[in-house]
Amino acid sequence: MSARDDTANAPGAAGKGAERGAGSILALAVLAATVLLTTFVVLVLGLLTVGRSVASAADAAALAAADTASGAIAGYPCEAAQAVASLNGTAVTRCTVTGLIASVSVGRRVQGIDIVASARAGPPP
Repeated sequence: MSARDDTANAPGAAGKGAERGAGSILALAVLAATVLLTTFVVLVLGLLTVGRSVASAADAAALAAADTASGAIAGYPCEAAQAVASLNGTAVTRCTVTGLIASVSVGRRVQGIDIVASARAGPPP
């Protein structure tokens, strides 16, 4: 081993020995941050999509309950709401019928998060 080889790895030799491999670590850190951020964004967008689906299920369940309350469909309003909600992959958490106006809340559990939506339906005022 020559004297020249010893000075190339010395800490004071233009800083080359102390920074060896730093670019690889930085590239891995940037890659890991990108993967984590992308995963987070995809999960949030998925939950927003499910939220819209639950809101649509609440609307459909409230319409079914209101139609049943008005006599357009035979049966009981809250049972009709539950049937429509289950077809949409949700469960009725609250159902009230006052006259011809039905108020329904439905929910779905996704990735440990409860997503709930409410809707009202009935004849126009």
